Amino acid sequence: MAFVELEIKGSVGILTINRPEALNALNDQVISQLGETLDNLDLNTLRCLIVTGSGAKAFVAGADIGQMSGLSKAEGEAFGKLGNDIFRKLETLPIPTIAAVNGFALGGGCELAMSCDIRLASETAVFGQPEAGLGITPGFGGTQRMARLIGPGKAKELIYSARNIKAPEALSIGLVQAVYPAEELMPAAEKLANRIAGNAPIAVRACKKAINDGLQVGMDEAVVIEEKLFGSCFETKDQRNAMSAFLEKRPHDPFENC
Repeated sequence: MAFVELEIKGSVGILTINRPEALNALNDQVISQLGETLDNLDLNTLRCLIVTGSGAKAFVAGADIGQMSGLSKAEGEAFGKLGNDIFRKLETLPIPTIAAVNGFALGGGCELAMSCDIRLASETAVFGQPEAGLGITPGFGGTQRMARLIGPGKAKELIYSARNIKAPEALSIGLVQAVYPAEELMPAAEKLANRIAGNAPIAVRACKKAINDGLQVGMDEAVVIEEKLFGSCFETKDQRNAMSAFLEKRPHDPFENC
């Protein structure tokens, strides 16, 4: 069964976790299929990827507790590594990614959303890391990404208390960038994805790399990363095309695929 579906709309991909009967819960099959799908993306033509969940109730309700309940210490660590490896693959994709969170995003679902560059939520979305109430820690990067996204203090509060939050609170603390009525979520995600895809792909990829790599180092090193990526955009056809069009006050020619 295909637990992960990919639809291509021009230069935008829509990746859907498709296990609605289990609220799209992540077992090893789903995670492995997610990894295979990411490996097979045509990054020469895709310029943005939207990640969402199947059905009206859940983005991803979490990792599969039925699978996890009997794991040994070694098996638990291996399952965490499987999820972390795939989520890191998503996080480091060269192209921008948007999580369209259409319902429950708990545990592994919240971690999946946080692995994307941008998070948009429906009014029905619910976020949380409930693992401490189940006798474990977040295992797919939740302790690390949440602290980086919303600050250590707020992340600790949510993770230690295992408290779920609704979309408006997620917006207020910066966990998501926008909240929409459920029926407007995917149109909004596609509109943003197409706007991103309409910009020069080499430049957009360089922007993503500059932000992500720069956040891992001090400011002195970070600005050097930016300088090199800034310089790498020059002499490209897209840069020559767009700047010439600007100076000549005309629309630029279509940007080339990477």
